[in-house]
Amino acid sequence: MTDRTPQPQPPRTVRLTVAQAVVTYLSRQYSVADGHRRRLVPAALGIFGHGNVAGLGQALDQLSDQLPFVQGRNEQALVHIATAYGKAMRRHSTLAVTASIGPGALNMVTGAGLATVNRLPVLLLPGDTYATRHQGPVLQQLQHPIEADTSVNDAFRPVSRFFDRITRPEQLLTALPAAMRTLTDVDTGAVVVSLPQDIQSHAYDYPVEFFAERDWPIRRPAPDADEVAAVARMLAEAEKPLIIAGGGVVYSGATEELEALADAAGIPVAETFAGKGAVQRRAWWGLGGIGLEGTPAVNTLAREADFVLTVGSRLTDFSTASHSVFENPDVRFASVNVNVHDAGRLGATGIVADAKRALAALTEAVRANGTSTSEAWQEKARTLDEQWQAQRAAALDPDTPFDVASLPDDSDVVTATDALLTQGQLIGLLQEHARSGDTIIAAAGGPPGDLQKVWDATEGRFAHLEFGFSCMGYELPAAIGVRFAEPDTSKRVVSLLGDGTFLMAPTELVTAAQEKLPVTIVIPENHGYQVIHRLQMVRNGREFGNEFRYRDGSLDIGSGKPARLEGDYLQVDLVKTAEGLGARALRATTADEVRTALTETRDHDGPVVLVVPVIPHADLPGAGVWWDVAPAEISEQETVAELRREYQEGLASQRWYG
Repeated sequence: MTDRTPQPQPPRTVRLTVAQAVVTYLSRQYSVADGHRRRLVPAALGIFGHGNVAGLGQALDQLSDQLPFVQGRNEQALVHIATAYGKAMRRHSTLAVTASIGPGALNMVTGAGLATVNRLPVLLLPGDTYATRHQGPVLQQLQHPIEADTSVNDAFRPVSRFFDRITRPEQLLTALPAAMRTLTDVDTGAVVVSLPQDIQSHAYDYPVEFFAERDWPIRRPAPDADEVAAVARMLAEAEKPLIIAGGGVVYSGATEELEALADAAGIPVAETFAGKGAVQRRAWWGLGGIGLEGTPAVNTLAREADFVLTVGSRLTDFSTASHSVFENPDVRFASVNVNVHDAGRLGATGIVADAKRALAALTEAVRANGTSTSEAWQEKARTLDEQWQAQRAAALDPDTPFDVASLPDDSDVVTATDALLTQGQLIGLLQEHARSGDTIIAAAGGPPGDLQKVWDATEGRFAHLEFGFSCMGYELPAAIGVRFAEPDTSKRVVSLLGDGTFLMAPTELVTAAQEKLPVTIVIPENHGYQVIHRLQMVRNGREFGNEFRYRDGSLDIGSGKPARLEGDYLQVDLVKTAEGLGARALRATTADEVRTALTETRDHDGPVVLVVPVIPHADLPGAGVWWDVAPAEISEQETVAELRREYQEGLASQRWYG
């Protein structure tokens, strides 16, 4: 008699190399947020070397229709591209980046730090040294004397949200889902899957089901009713409340809810760097930046505030003026954040929840309580902002020549270059040119602080400011990442970066040219690391090593006191540099030349570089707050000793809030 009982079938498998399995898996992962389903990792970027060319290189070649590949020039810059893409996509999608072993992999560590500090998702796939150890030591291998399994990739551990090293093919079955969970987590960052060179090419029989399409939800944690009620009571009791909007408002898409709360309760709203543009509607309560590079109006209100509600921010020292800006002795704090640690900063009463949901619940409670601020507090906000807007307009006006005659005798403003415009006036021209849908990008040096202070990011003029890590070299590749996220070329993508940053990392212009990406790089040429020069002058009293000057004499290392860098400004042709890297490059000196250049290049189908000489040391009006940067406690220079005494006075304004 024949046994007709169904026999268990062996699980179906597909034999792939580790690299082929990684690429195939990534091509079938999706994020789901607010009903929108999109590829979680739609493309890969990289530079091939011996540590990844035969593994991931072969897989990306074979499967290029599933995971497109973008060739880059510098591994750090490629991570910045992917991170900026993730930021522009509001953390719903990111890109993968691969590099070879040794220096190629280590070049990505800075980018990993930037992503993790800013809570932005990025997937890194560095090659690693041989797992079999048959060949060792291999090229670029780190030989640690007491930790034989350590490689240079262990440097990623402190700057990553997730790290795994794949030493057997089957480890992908748990490692890749864990990586996807971290990329879609509310507390995301750099995700590093380290792939030893030999393991990438090893084959394994993977379950077919492993490669089925999978959806990863972007969660919106709901607020606890008791936490909402506690913060609502604090709002009702406050006489001078202030809201600080951080990047979490932007990532959550909570702009309408923020605006509704400010409207309902009549509360002024300030923004952090990451929160720039959180307010999109023009209203009296939308006041702009807070802190070291904020507006004097906002900082004056912050000093008086008796209640501060922070939404989606870590509150770095720039926002709080090193814990000195909130001077009201009775000030209390509350915070909305998906991260429990950030929700408790400054001893705040926390709502640990998604910003959109928490703000909606708070607004409902405020309306039910009839909470509203006094007319006096609202009028003070209006008056201070009107005064600031007049200052702002004067500082940005490009058609009124810079007033050299009014400079004080001890001014260090340099008027002997060919510059006619200040950096503020250049920003005024960019503001004049900006349309709804355009994005302006900045990350380090003077540009992000100036944009935080004066850029109008309402009505769709988006600001993409990276100031959690303040990483020089982010701005240009970030333009590529933002352009990948926004393919509509009628919406201009502009990066504002100093000449120091451009000289540090210009090479992704080649990538932009290769991909025919319309991005605009605007370089205010001020001959140095001038924002640090400014800090140096207020903390040391004299310039050293920050301006781009020829050495006044010869450098004879080791034979005595060398000549200093105090000659004329360096003559560097940034236009020719940009042209040589594939960009359409222009130099504009007057306001009308800048206007013409911006207009004529708006529809250019590749990278544009606009170099504008600006007057060194001619800064925007100050924010009127203190920053904890300590001058030398002991110095033979009298200026340093005096500045140290002033610093000690500033320390008296620094408080502990809990």
